[in-house]
Amino acid sequence: MLASMVLISGVAGSGIPAHALDPAPGVTDLIHDIDQILSDSRLTMARAGVVVRNADTGEELYTLDGGKLFAPASNTKLLTSAAAMETLGADYRFTTDVLSKGKDLYLRGTGDPTMLTADYDALAAKVAASGVKVVTGRLIADDTWFDDVRLGTDWAWDDEPYYYAAQISALTASPDTDYDAGTVKVSVAPGDGPGKPAKVTTTPDTDYLKIVNKAVTGDDTDVLVEREHGGNTVVITGTVADPYNEWVTVWDPTLYAASLFRKGLAAHGVRVIGPTAHGATPSEAKTVATRESMPLSQLLTPFMKLSNNMHAEILTKAMGRKVSGEGSWSSGLAVTKSFAKANGVQTLSLRDGSGLSRMDGLTPSGIASLLVAAKGKPWFPAWYDALPVAGQADRMVGGTLRSRMRGTPAAGNVHAKTGSLTGVTALSGYVTSAEGEPLVFSILTNGYLSGAPRDLEDRIAVRLAQFTRSAPADVAADAGAGTPDAETLRTETPSAETPSAETPQGDDLECSWRKPAEC
Repeated sequence: MLASMVLISGVAGSGIPAHALDPAPGVTDLIHDIDQILSDSRLTMARAGVVVRNADTGEELYTLDGGKLFAPASNTKLLTSAAAMETLGADYRFTTDVLSKGKDLYLRGTGDPTMLTADYDALAAKVAASGVKVVTGRLIADDTWFDDVRLGTDWAWDDEPYYYAAQISALTASPDTDYDAGTVKVSVAPGDGPGKPAKVTTTPDTDYLKIVNKAVTGDDTDVLVEREHGGNTVVITGTVADPYNEWVTVWDPTLYAASLFRKGLAAHGVRVIGPTAHGATPSEAKTVATRESMPLSQLLTPFMKLSNNMHAEILTKAMGRKVSGEGSWSSGLAVTKSFAKANGVQTLSLRDGSGLSRMDGLTPSGIASLLVAAKGKPWFPAWYDALPVAGQADRMVGGTLRSRMRGTPAAGNVHAKTGSLTGVTALSGYVTSAEGEPLVFSILTNGYLSGAPRDLEDRIAVRLAQFTRSAPADVAADAGAGTPDAETLRTETPSAETPSAETPQGDDLECSWRKPAEC
């Protein structure tokens, strides 16, 4: 699988690294050390692709299977986010409007994932302030900015109730400022005594979900919160000793958002006599109230730090809508593919914007090319800052890397995107060497049967932070030897992207899958 020898050029598709002719001693030692890291027995039956380049010149320092396709998991978001910045612009904002025509009131969305209950309430307050007291017709929920395909191609059916696979709609709502669009936070707490019913609340406080509470107070917490397929009944079973939270998706986020708005209207004294319905806003309707989201440059932070799948899919459809007038996956992915090919990603397969599909395919070389090209973009500083930063405890700084590479030269240095599915782990991004040389790297691993070998990714990233071209071979070798070993990094690095048929279990979970406070 590996070759530590220095070659003039590699053999395409052979798995043999291709390296520069007569490289400096430091490069030779880097090649040797990465080869040694990748000789780990957990990769014997797996596939690993690794590329390291100078971020300014594109000079290749290391490559192993750089041109082969791998399932990238959430590394797909590197492409989606970059294409969105290029296509929509850093100042792009989603709008949510309230309009009226005749007897009806219209709530029209463009996909804003940051809409909270408070935002729908504020829109309702503006309607009341405009003088509207009674709507004699219907409340029409207009989600036609996007198509009506709610779930991505190839998504696993049993992922559908979980927050990371929510339905995509141009009208949606989030329970908190992580902005998990199309979800409700269900909180379960101990009841009045042992064996007594657990206490259940939701954020937001909504009757859109029907709660069936079968959970009881016990000596430990073992709770299952499940939304039944095809509806909004949530069944809660098990025992609870300590407070427990679960984020569940809703069936039809359009009507969910409309229900929050309708409740806000009632709170502000606006009575809607007719029912809530889906529909399109007439062109002659008059605007009553408008709300704009934060700019895309700010949305990138929760999107990339927390690896938010729904943001990726909403942005994909938003790109399609802008470029072709069609807010669909097919039109949006066409935009992303065109951007990718124009920026060095020549071989790829995209089925969604988040990487949740197992049919997505990227090459380490393509990702590295994108990372190099991105440095020359005017939006690069905001995009770079939105990447998770190794070893930084603040979740809106460290994100999915906040518990990784702590106490190493990579901490505070590596800015990179993580990715994980069952049998898939990825890490791609930027690191500055010990001599101040800017580097890009992409590490994609597929097909392992062990626990996720993320410690190997970390060891490579740390070694790159220690890299020096000018160091004598023995110094570079010592630096490589000083890199935390696999056992140390496994101990110090809790896995970080809630279990499903498509995701790893136990310690294999990245925090963006688990959704706890530690992410």
